[in-house]
Order: sequence, then structure tokens, then C-alpha cells
Amino acid sequence: MRPEDPTDDFETQRPALLRLAYRMLGSMAEAEDVVQESWLRWSEADREVIDSPAGWLRRVVTRLCLDQLKSARARRETYVGNWLPEPVVDAPDPALLADNLTYSLMLALERLSPLERAAFLLHDVFDTPLEEIAATLGRAPASVRQLAVRARRHVRGERPRYPVDPEEGKRLAKAFFEAARLGDAAALTALLAQDVTVRSDGGGKVIAFPNTITGVDKAVRLYCGLAQKFGGHRAELLDVVTVDGQPAVISRIGDTVQATVLEFSAGRIAAIYVMRNPDKLGRIGRRLA
Repeated sequence: MRPEDPTDDFETQRPALLRLAYRMLGSMAEAEDVVQESWLRWSEADREVIDSPAGWLRRVVTRLCLDQLKSARARRETYVGNWLPEPVVDAPDPALLADNLTYSLMLALERLSPLERAAFLLHDVFDTPLEEIAATLGRAPASVRQLAVRARRHVRGERPRYPVDPEEGKRLAKAFFEAARLGDAAALTALLAQDVTVRSDGGGKVIAFPNTITGVDKAVRLYCGLAQKFGGHRAELLDVVTVDGQPAVISRIGDTVQATVLEFSAGRIAAIYVMRNPDKLGRIGRRLA
């Protein structure tokens, strides 16, 4: 018989539930709301008939996320400019890092249907038994397997083939910040891959470039132009952190804080994700405070 107090079982599962919801939704604020709703349902459930608290809670969180994604997709169709996941600085709790998904993979998940996303995360990332996934999604096990296969095919190209050493990543991130601050074209060219892409998310709240910049020449011109226009002396390095296993620079330009996540390939920066939307930087702001 399970204890009357439902807190212990739930708190044991909370970190994994929060990470699952964040991976599903790309927003930690929305993930926290989903986990809180799952707590309410857990506290009211007949826990004596629940064999596996972890499985029951995973199922509830997944279904709540699927409902949330229906409205989220509609909102993102009218989103101003690029949409990027909320950058969450890696916490010391190993349970929050165990899924080993990078920030770029989070963005790749956006191209999947909600069911493909759920099947991939539960099957490939959280090692959930196939029968449990089938029950959660209301699909036959064979159908779930096909969903996971399709999802895997879509995201395979986004897995980093050349993961950078954490300390080397921080060194290169600092070098990139300094080169961008000064508008140093030679240094930027040496740091960036030939096919580098730059995406910026302002959410219509602050200035950001709406389209993806592709290619080293365009990226170098962009950063040199920004340094000339706004003055490199106004850019301040606040911290170098890790976001989902990838180096990131937290900086301030004037009154605006931004997080720049870097993806590396063969020792060069292959993708740059610039988060400027203040709605997605609240946690980073509180961390700095």
C-alpha cells in the first residue's frame, strides 16, 4: 500500500518530468506549468492502484504536453522572426543532463509532428518501454516504432559529429565574443565554418534579424556591421555557460541581455543561436542577479 503523502514519489520523479516537458515544449515556463498540473492529478489519484508512479506520471506529462503543442504550433505560426527554444543553463543535477540532447537538436525536434516528437523522446531519449509509449499515445506498438523511426531520420543530421571539449568550447566562445565585439573580420573568419548559420530570436519584443543568415561571408559582414553600428565598447561579457551541452555566451548590449549558443563542427562554429527575447531570458537574468 502506498503512503498517504504523495509527495515523496512525485519529488523523486520531478527532475525527469520537468526535463521531458521542456524537451516536448521548448519552454521551461510551460514545462513547469505542465509538471504542476501533473502534481495536482497525482495528488488526487487513487495511488493504491498505480503500479509504477514513474510510468503513470510520464504518461500524464506527455499527454498534457501533446495538448499544449496543439495551441503552441498555432502561436508559432504568427511568431515574429525565428523561433528558438528557451536556453536553459545546465544545472548541476545529473538527472537534468542525462538525456544528452543539444540545443540544436531541440530546434530539430520542432520539425517533427507532436506524436513523432513524443515517440522519439520517450523511446530514444528516456528509454521508456514500447508498450508504455503505445498506451500513452493511444497507438499500437508497431505504429509507435514507425513514429520513432521517422523522427530519428529527421533529426539524425542534427547530432553533433564533432563534440567540443567543454574547456575548449569556453575558450572559443570567449574568442568569438571578443571578435564579434570588435568587428574583427579576420578572427571571425578563422572561428566560423564556411556554411555557418546564424539565427536570432527577439519575439517581436526587441531588435533581432528575422531571417537566418547563412555562410561565413554574410555572418562576418553581419557582426562587423553590428560592431560598427552599435560600438563594440557597449557589449559586455557577463558569463560563459553551457546550454544543453553546448557553449554559450551571456552578454549585455546596452540594456539588452542576450544568450548566444554556439554549435561546433570540426573545431569551428557551425551554428549560432542568439536569444534576445526577454520572455525567454528570465531564468538567466535571475541567475545573473
